[in-house]
Amino acid sequence: MRVMLAEDSALLREGIRSLLTDEGHDVVAAYGSADELLSRLAAERPDVVVVDVRMPPTHTDEGVRAAVQIRERWPEVGILVLSQYVERQFAQVLLGDGARAVGYLLKDRVMGVDDFLDALDRVGSGGLVLDPDAVRQLFRDTTHRLEMLSEREREVLGLMAEGRTNAGIARALFISTSAVEKHSNAIFDKLDLVAADGYNRRVLAILRWLES
Repeated sequence: MRVMLAEDSALLREGIRSLLTDEGHDVVAAYGSADELLSRLAAERPDVVVVDVRMPPTHTDEGVRAAVQIRERWPEVGILVLSQYVERQFAQVLLGDGARAVGYLLKDRVMGVDDFLDALDRVGSGGLVLDPDAVRQLFRDTTHRLEMLSEREREVLGLMAEGRTNAGIARALFISTSAVEKHSNAIFDKLDLVAADGYNRRVLAILRWLES
């Protein structure tokens, strides 16, 4: 997999570069700012970019803004965003319009090598990945707006928000895939999400949760 990296911490940047290289990935470039990444992305055209949320010059949302530009200009490029904290804006900006090939990990997750590499592979394959710890924090903050859901439905939605498939949710909860489908449909009904062309109800359910 061809990967480009933007992370202002030199130590973390070189650590990720070394890890990915050791795993057989081609790290074509690693920069300390989002502007440097964007300036070379058209020429390099990687499979996935790994980008920090907060980078120079303001250390606020440079990574999110870069990710939005990448999604608009190069929609075929996967995006794995790293953050020190839960950034609600990231989910609201990048999870719409049939989100695919997008991931969001807290930086602590990078220290779990297997989790990080799995997330990278899933994003590179077109999947949607959300950090489980971030999901739990967001869920805790917004539970009061989802009181219509049962405890099991909340568990299913939480795992759905991590980017898991129905089969993956079934394995995590030790239930059947048909039971997951039943709970998913109940979630969509209770959140008033109707099936419509051009919209992914799983993503809409996650957005409804995050925006509440």
